Amino acid sequence: MTEEQLLENIIHAVRACGTIILNADRTKSGIDEKAGHANFVTAYDKKVQSELQKRLLEILPEAVFVGEEEDVHASVKDGYAFIVDPIDGTTNFIKDYHASAISVGLIKDAKRYMGVVYNPYLDEVYTAVKGKGAFLNGSPIQVSRQPLENGIVIFGTATYYEEYAKATFDMAYDYYCKALDVRRSGSSALDLCNVAAGRAELFFELRLCPWDYAAGSLIVEEAGGVVTTIDGGELPLNEGCGVLATNAVCRKND
Repeated sequence: MTEEQLLENIIHAVRACGTIILNADRTKSGIDEKAGHANFVTAYDKKVQSELQKRLLEILPEAVFVGEEEDVHASVKDGYAFIVDPIDGTTNFIKDYHASAISVGLIKDAKRYMGVVYNPYLDEVYTAVKGKGAFLNGSPIQVSRQPLENGIVIFGTATYYEEYAKATFDMAYDYYCKALDVRRSGSSALDLCNVAAGRAELFFELRLCPWDYAAGSLIVEEAGGVVTTIDGGELPLNEGCGVLATNAVCRKND
């Protein structure tokens, strides 16, 4: 299988699972709470993840599968691994807010290799392959080249980790005073893709997990942006961290 065929097969699998979200009956969502504030999982999170696991491992049987809704996560150190968030923006999904995405990152020997993020509500598929650029529905995308004062800042509130709330809003207020405005969508995967597409100049969240950024971070980088931990380090794939994504013109301390 060529690299192009592999990517197309992943896109096909993700699109197919997007129909589950679009056709969801919210009266049968089966909402459960997980550890942390406002940390929900629905029957549809589990359904999408199960279908993704089946389809993705049919494409690449030798890969391990790391999904958000698993209790134990496999190592991504060697070979291929899919890191998946079946519905990034679950609270949005529960509220029918139409700002949720399926995020699939393919890891190769502990390095980000491919990323696919799908917003089924807008039928937008963001893709990237390491070293090959970033795309939206097949058309190339690039980050903006605007400085912070001409930019939009997107942020996440690390809702499950209430200890970060004050620092998050202090940081957001600081950016609000320096940028054109701030935004909060509720889906970090889509936030990263909006930076990649040049719709915003900077994104931050003080605590995310690898399935939140495994795909989107690669898409930003392939679009010409920079993604690091909140302290400027390399993004880990085996544990959570704070995330800062910029268009490479804006910086954390601007």
